[in-house]
Amino acid sequence: MSHQDPSRSQQGRSQVVVAEFQADQLKQSLERLLGEGDWGAIRFRDDCTWGPRQLAATALLWAWSDELTLGDRFFAARRLAQFLFAPQQEFASSVQAFMKLLLRWTVLLVGVLQVTFRRQMQRAFPTLWRVHGLVLFGIDGSRVDVPRSKSHEAAHAPVRDGKGRKLKRNRRQKPRTAIHSRKASVPQMWLTLLFHVGTGLPWSWRIGPTGSSEREHWLAMLDELPSNALITADAGFVGYDCLRAVVNSGRHFLVRVGSNVRLLYKLGFSREVVGTVYLWPDRAARRSQPPLVLRLVVATGGKYPVYLLTSVGEEELSRGQVLDVYRRRWGVELFFRHLKQTYQRRKLRSTNAAHARLELEWSLLGLWSMALDAQVQATRVQLDPTQLSLAGVWRTYRRLMRDYRHPLARQQSLPHQLPQAVRDTYERANKSSRNYPRKKRPDPPAGSPEFLLATKSQIHRARYLTTAA
Repeated sequence: MSHQDPSRSQQGRSQVVVAEFQADQLKQSLERLLGEGDWGAIRFRDDCTWGPRQLAATALLWAWSDELTLGDRFFAARRLAQFLFAPQQEFASSVQAFMKLLLRWTVLLVGVLQVTFRRQMQRAFPTLWRVHGLVLFGIDGSRVDVPRSKSHEAAHAPVRDGKGRKLKRNRRQKPRTAIHSRKASVPQMWLTLLFHVGTGLPWSWRIGPTGSSEREHWLAMLDELPSNALITADAGFVGYDCLRAVVNSGRHFLVRVGSNVRLLYKLGFSREVVGTVYLWPDRAARRSQPPLVLRLVVATGGKYPVYLLTSVGEEELSRGQVLDVYRRRWGVELFFRHLKQTYQRRKLRSTNAAHARLELEWSLLGLWSMALDAQVQATRVQLDPTQLSLAGVWRTYRRLMRDYRHPLARQQSLPHQLPQAVRDTYERANKSSRNYPRKKRPDPPAGSPEFLLATKSQIHRARYLTTAA
């Protein structure tokens, strides 16, 4: 006769151990990233097998995938999305239908995701949100190669005449070297990226053909920045109209200048201290537009002096802080390296211009979302988020996507794998020690701005503007 307690036996049979799969880590990551989005504002047709949130999640998985072709990436992302969100529902299995949906809804989906990611960045990283008391952003542009096809030639190739020759450019627009000329002769997309310096994550971007204007892209993104933000940029973003628009919007700037700028001093338009200069081209003076009162900071100690112009006074940023801020701007170059080299987006795969734009948009969102969630999880395990390696993070996500049906081993959750995805600490050897010739020619220095003493007529005109105001 058995002496086993029947109630305890019944309780043991009712306890079912549910194994956690690798896919659950991806599902939790997507829920953290997409959970706060305003998806109710986007309405699909009733007969559509995709929902806005499901489409965004599948597009992120599509961007995270490392398959060789866009079609293979879609099939891998669709299979995984169906396993995660709708095992009993059959998603549309056509690549064409998926791309058609993205063409129709990407603008709205990107808007929702950008707002959601920015809110998470500000809440999750209070110590990284500001640098020297200011919300600091960097901006820069870069070319992205695309396949040579009729679609890309029509949308992104340099303008040519009917005989296949390039149209004449003025002296200012000529390529500087033969290398630049060759680069400009193939179809390419131009990406202007706005980058949050404290976290090392993107904030916004604009995409256009090869000859796009960085300044126009910058002005188009101004309204997406917090008030009183500081944007640091290189010499390509210098211009009176552009910088005046930044100041009038309530933001600040720190730009490098060279021989492409003429600066005035001793104009008497405002109270002057050491380093006060004015940006006031003749065209602006003839239009009775006021001069820009700026502060000049010269960094010495390197091979060439570096001239920096800023709209921030010394009471807010000291000279050392100004130099540190500009030094941090190089983080945007690191992000471009991650995008092109680590994330393998140096050359896009789509031969269709509209699809290539989608590929680049979702690649940026995929890299942003993956890095953001990894950094948030790193803070929860007392790990410095700025020390994470994006290559290691992407390797972790690829492993989860590849083995999504495998049970999750102990201590193998995403936060537990992040300590293995940190940057290495060993020092690289000097490149000059390599035993093969390097024909890299350094770019010429930017030069010095042209400093001019204000003339009497300029002083009188400035006084007139002061009294008229």
